[in-house]
Amino acid sequence: GRLEAVTQQMGYHPQYLDSFLKTQHYLMHMDGPLPFDCRHYIAIMAAARHQCRYLVNLHVLQFLRAGGDPKWLRGLEFIPPKLRNLNEINKILAHRPWLITKEHIEKLLKISEWSWSLAELVHAVVLLAHCHALASFVFGCGCEQDEGLGGRGSLKPLSLGNQCFCEATAGNSCSQELLRINRKRSLDSCMELDSLRERMQRIHVETEGRDEMRLLQQDREEGEGQGTEAGVQGGTEHCSDPSAGLSPLADTDGEVTGATNLACYMQDPDFGYQDFARRDEDQTQVFRVQDYSWEDHGFSLVNRLYSDIGHLLDEKFRMVDGLQSSAMAKRQGCEPSVFKRGIWNYIHCMFGIRYDDYDYAEVNQLLERMLKVYIKTVTCYPEKTNSEMFDRFWKQFKHSEKVHVNLLILEARMQAELLYALQAITQYMI
Repeated sequence: GRLEAVTQQMGYHPQYLDSFLKTQHYLMHMDGPLPFDCRHYIAIMAAARHQCRYLVNLHVLQFLRAGGDPKWLRGLEFIPPKLRNLNEINKILAHRPWLITKEHIEKLLKISEWSWSLAELVHAVVLLAHCHALASFVFGCGCEQDEGLGGRGSLKPLSLGNQCFCEATAGNSCSQELLRINRKRSLDSCMELDSLRERMQRIHVETEGRDEMRLLQQDREEGEGQGTEAGVQGGTEHCSDPSAGLSPLADTDGEVTGATNLACYMQDPDFGYQDFARRDEDQTQVFRVQDYSWEDHGFSLVNRLYSDIGHLLDEKFRMVDGLQSSAMAKRQGCEPSVFKRGIWNYIHCMFGIRYDDYDYAEVNQLLERMLKVYIKTVTCYPEKTNSEMFDRFWKQFKHSEKVHVNLLILEARMQAELLYALQAITQYMI
């Protein structure tokens, strides 16, 4: 149950890592509305939407350590209806958050044997958004690959230590010190891991080949039906798909990567990201930050219903915004703040979130096409990230800059999901 690869990648930006660890620890291990085993199961459900075995395996172990019922690990059919009812907003937030409505919230909160409280639901929503976004970081930094692959592209993980992700938050030691800690795993932990691997293999061996072929065929069909022109057109209300024709599911060696579908933890596996531009115009409208923002609306709501989490999230958003990227911006011929805002607004644009004071023509000027391909893939369907994308986009970036881009993706995506979910909760409350 360890996240060495993630913490070591984030360790290139120690101040951010400290903020991330505090938030992760608070969500999973401190007092809050949800029972501890349910927190880890919700994390499993969230990670499974992106077929992120790395996070699923981590939280399966922590679920068992928290006293969770092993029967739940057989799949959604074996969990309480209250928890299973969360599946719909998990699916929507992971792939098309603009579809969430106050009706989804009302359905979960209605008076019944399996109803959620507002505080429980806010905790669950933050967990879902956190794990969806963390899955993007895991794939974006190459942490998802199997150990035997020996690294993928130019952003392979560093050598792994044995530091427990929870232990890393104990005390207030600095991140550099935390990254040097190397603990021996207990015999029990090793046995748990071996047992987990055997169980996961049995669960997924029957579906793996079929799902790989289905996803590969779907990806090819989408690629044939789309053009290759990329980017955000100035003055338009949509982002076109820059990854068309690149077949992101297949790497340069023809192998299919990241296609294992953790089917038992999800329903409607074919439901995925769809360009916001293709939405039903009558069903949803562009989300304007001027009408509902994190600073003016989301922060106060989430902090009121789930004490202190708003402060932790706000610190994390501010921390990633304050990271230095002077060299990265200099190569693009702009100020660091301009470059970071271009990436942030491009990500939000893909989820239908618009800033009235921003000229979206800047995105095409600031971000090269392959960078946009990479950002969109890691943001919208991270399980399709492959080595070809690393090789074509990372050439002039330092390792710390690569991690920085992935941190921007993580935080921008998480905030986007939270904005839609919290707005729906606000509308329900009104």
